[in-house]
Amino acid sequence: MECCRRATPGTPLLFLAFLLLSSRTARSEEDRDGLWDAWGPWSECSRTCGGGASYSLRRCLSNKSCEGRNIRYRTCSNVDCPPEAGDFRAQQCSAHNDVKHHGQFYEWLPVSNDPDNPCSLKCQAKGTTLVVELAPKVLDGTRCYTESLDMCISGLCQIVGCDHQLGSTMKEDNCGVCNGDGSTCRLVRGQYKSQLSATKLDDTVVAIPYGSRHIRLVLKGPDHLYLETKTLQGAKGESSLSSTGTFLVDNSSVDFQKFPDKEILRMTGPLTADFIVKIHNSGPADSTVQFIFYQPIIHRWRETDFFPCSATCGGGYQLTSAECYDLRSNRVVADQYCHYYPENIKPKPKLQECNLDPCPARWEATPWTACSSSCGGGIQSRAVSCVEEDIQGHVTSVEEWKCMYTPKMPIVQPCNIFDCPKWLAQEWSPVTVPSFFVR
Repeated sequence: MECCRRATPGTPLLFLAFLLLSSRTARSEEDRDGLWDAWGPWSECSRTCGGGASYSLRRCLSNKSCEGRNIRYRTCSNVDCPPEAGDFRAQQCSAHNDVKHHGQFYEWLPVSNDPDNPCSLKCQAKGTTLVVELAPKVLDGTRCYTESLDMCISGLCQIVGCDHQLGSTMKEDNCGVCNGDGSTCRLVRGQYKSQLSATKLDDTVVAIPYGSRHIRLVLKGPDHLYLETKTLQGAKGESSLSSTGTFLVDNSSVDFQKFPDKEILRMTGPLTADFIVKIHNSGPADSTVQFIFYQPIIHRWRETDFFPCSATCGGGYQLTSAECYDLRSNRVVADQYCHYYPENIKPKPKLQECNLDPCPARWEATPWTACSSSCGGGIQSRAVSCVEEDIQGHVTSVEEWKCMYTPKMPIVQPCNIFDCPKWLAQEWSPVTVPSFFVR
């Protein structure tokens, strides 16, 4: 082995020590892995949707303890759950509704985002301040925090990237694109000040389109917010937002907090409908609403395929173009829609050469000569030769066998085959006698 060679004069002893240590490390890793049996099959996923965990086991083959872990995990069922499925942590809390706690039944609601122990099942009795840890560990696949993909596995919070891989640090950008650069949406922020009157009790604060994310509105004043929605299919709805809580409005989760002097509205998104936030006049004083959200750029430039080549052989050119594409309707629209977004930069046309192979040899003929006779049938001739055209368009004569796969054009043809004009004599007229002969 490398470590056992005799040191030659001038060989650094430090280098030899490094080789020896590397060899021992490699052997120890091989020995360590050799003490384990092969990994077993993956278990069923802990969830059927929403992201769960699956595990695989291996057995130590040594009488002594083995280094390393005997269990490994991976994520699974990384598809969104239907809206009616509800929150996974909430399901685990509600499973204790039919179990008495200190002799009394409660309806349990989840307590999320515990900074100290996010993977314990803490629940709050509805209508009370009673918070109880109903289980030391939530089920595998439960989210550690509501706004994170990190999941609890065996009672510990494990990092999960937006690529749904354990240990991954990949994050979604504000547009919801995994490891994206934020170029597919735009930040919208603004402020609204109510100018309502006795004759105008309602007004529109802001329209938030389908697909928007990270929406936050804060109303300060006596007035109240409410929502109007319109789905892509045209169905309309309205939500009054009369009390604090988390609601499902057109399959979008809405978190609403109501205070005596202000209201806070949050929606993580992406919105599944167009939302119109409105304000209802409830007092003599004016109200202000500050809002911020990320609006998807629903019209984007899309590069077309290359147009057909300008030549079928011998070298030509072809170009691409750009068309404005509506991501919601999946159709091409007028360019003006893409010009609305300053972030949208129309891609420049691309030019490339095409059909560079030389054109195949072909017959080429000179013009016909004049006919040998102006009538009565003649002949005319022409020269026919086999030619090739190179990439630069130069035409040269080549041997006729190169054109053998196409019939040679005729070199002579008849012409002016109509009859020539000729004199035609008519019958003689009757004899006339001069008058002086008549007596």
